[in-house]
Amino acid sequence: MTDAVGAGGAAGGAVPPPRLREFAAAVLRGQGQVTFLPSAAAGGVFCLALTAAGWEYGLYGLAGTAVGTVTARLLGAERDRVSLGLEGFNACLTALGLAAVLGPHHLSTALLALAGCVVVTVVTAAAGNLLGPLGLPSLTLPFCLTASAAAAAAPGFRRVWHQGGTPAALPRPAAGPTALGAEDLARGFLSGFAQIFLAPQWYVGALLLLGLLVASRRAAAVACLGNAAGIATAWALGAPAAGIAGGMAGYNAVLVALALCGVFLPARAATLAYALLGAAAATAAGPAVAALLAPSGVPVFTWPFVLTTLVFLAAARSFPRLGGS
Repeated sequence: MTDAVGAGGAAGGAVPPPRLREFAAAVLRGQGQVTFLPSAAAGGVFCLALTAAGWEYGLYGLAGTAVGTVTARLLGAERDRVSLGLEGFNACLTALGLAAVLGPHHLSTALLALAGCVVVTVVTAAAGNLLGPLGLPSLTLPFCLTASAAAAAAPGFRRVWHQGGTPAALPRPAAGPTALGAEDLARGFLSGFAQIFLAPQWYVGALLLLGLLVASRRAAAVACLGNAAGIATAWALGAPAAGIAGGMAGYNAVLVALALCGVFLPARAATLAYALLGAAAATAAGPAVAALLAPSGVPVFTWPFVLTTLVFLAAARSFPRLGGS
């Protein structure tokens, strides 16, 4: 399950020691695990994509993943989980979420993100212990819980609340006309990948799609189909064109499609159809979640993905053709 690393290492100073290489690989896999990919190569491309969104976000994402990985290791988490990046991806998203909500340029944001990455590691263990006996994964639930709590509490603390940070970087519902042009579709498709990491830029999404292709062409294909299903659903329901062009219709759909076809359910025709149904459901659920969270000022984050995937995975046990157990 883990990449073997030689115990001897190289004598030359140019080659990092084995433990450092192992840690670096685990951190990169942690970034890849945001899209269920235990791939250091994909994680490296994702890190590049975040840096393209802004060097601060690249730093927050990488440092957050590293803090989560170190915390889990120090607390004695299973070595395979740490090595595969399963203890890093929620911390990565937590750091990015807090940077987006509070603004990345403040020392208080960096300190709170550091604390959040430690806390989310504990929340990850708690969520795993609660959902594990039910046969359900925790997904990004730890990130959603931690980041939502921090975002809701932040306005009450003057030393961490700086006029709302940079809300434009967060997934939020849009208003306006529904007419959708070719440029809106193209931008929306690519931005749908970018919004997984809370970034709105289409070119960031293009790099993230490249990372998916580097790790798994099958996963990239499923992600593209899920993205398309999300956009089609949003358009059919009359979602504002600005929201679709900003990636709001795609990012939850991408994650749901990946989870339900090839990760937690086998990859085959029946599960692909089921996954695309889930992708459509998550897209439709997005505005409902946004409305519920609006009074608290908490962004949507990946709540639609988490809730939809848990429901569809629980239901899959009743459908033998899906391979649910």
